[in-house]
Amino acid sequence: MPTTAKRRQLIGIVVSDKMTKTVVVRVDRTGSHPKYHKQFTVSQRFPAHDEKRQYHLGDRVVIEETRPLSATKRWRVVKKV
Repeated sequence: MPTTAKRRQLIGIVVSDKMTKTVVVRVDRTGSHPKYHKQFTVSQRFPAHDEKRQYHLGDRVVIEETRPLSATKRWRVVKKV
């Protein structure tokens, strides 16, 4: 029986819901400077598929990696946290 690979999941905040069936999710992570050891925040923005248009600006959501859905979309929204 073939096993399916576990897909990557990230938690982020919806920063744009102006597109049709698409939201933009900002995912923050912390980094550390190699010499000075100062902590800083690095942000990435992911376009994610939202079929029912149920997630809006400011929502904290879980996104999951999926097959390419368009030229830029490789993620889909799973649930609200």
